[in-house]
Amino acid sequence: MKHEPPSTTALSVVIVNRQRKHRVRIDQIQTLLERAANALKVSGELALVFAGDPLLRRLNRDYRFKDKPTDVLSFESQGEDMGLGDVIISVETARANAARLSRTLDLELEILALHGFLHVLGYDHETDNGEMEALEKRLRARFLSRPVRSRTGGAVSRRLAA
Repeated sequence: MKHEPPSTTALSVVIVNRQRKHRVRIDQIQTLLERAANALKVSGELALVFAGDPLLRRLNRDYRFKDKPTDVLSFESQGEDMGLGDVIISVETARANAARLSRTLDLELEILALHGFLHVLGYDHETDNGEMEALEKRLRARFLSRPVRSRTGGAVSRRLAA
């Protein structure tokens, strides 16, 4: 279920970095999520956790019955007083994805944070006939810090001035 737009918009992002192998630009990701929330007229609290593959593998196994690490998992809040939800990102898997897709780790983490945030808001690309994908594409174009190259080599998002 998608959250209804509140009368005021303010996103509070609580970030926990449980891994130490890779540097994470927390301020950049927090700004991205705040801008996206403002554009969507969403307020509340979001927990964003950066971790390693062991935690993501365990959560993926316990909640999705897939015994392997994944790049991002999202959990919608189950109560109004509990915030919007939680997004957990494996920095290890994000780094491997970034290398495979010829992206920087910073850019891949931004993409995963935005993707997870949309899931927390109730969007589901597996069932919504392209609604989440279209929204994510628009938000990437507006708010990502660097362009994302399409497979044909053209930029599909632009760099924003601060």
